Amino acid sequence: MVHCIFQTFAVSMLFITPNPHFFMSSSLLSGFHHTAIRVVDYDRSLKFYHDLGMVTARSWGEAPKRAAMLNAGDGNYVELFEGGDADAPSEARMIHFALRTPDCDAVHALALSLGATEKIAPKDVEIPSHQGPLPVRLSFVTAPGGEIIEFFQNDLS
Repeated sequence: MVHCIFQTFAVSMLFITPNPHFFMSSSLLSGFHHTAIRVVDYDRSLKFYHDLGMVTARSWGEAPKRAAMLNAGDGNYVELFEGGDADAPSEARMIHFALRTPDCDAVHALALSLGATEKIAPKDVEIPSHQGPLPVRLSFVTAPGGEIIEFFQNDLS
């Protein structure tokens, strides 16, 4: 009985007193921004995510190259791109994930110094959308594990 009570107390203390690094965040990263997915059936996928409760924050392009940024809440997005290959495994359809940053250039340089390779150098881009232009500063790197990371800096999304 005492052992069981101690285990319960010890487990609860993990949640009350987390590791000091648990809430620590690099000043170069301010959170997750989005993950990008190439979908096979754009209209069906858009309806699915809308029915889950997401709303379209931005959309652009015309068929067969439509895309939408869907607000999942708390500043997190799912980005859908039309044109997925139905024969490809679902994990092959993830395009990249994006990390929100207040300093795209600095975090890009840090990633390169940590072994990432440059895919797209930091640059200012204005993403045209049906809701109006979205100015961003972004860059892309390939992490040592092969995944593609976008560093995303803007004040509007």
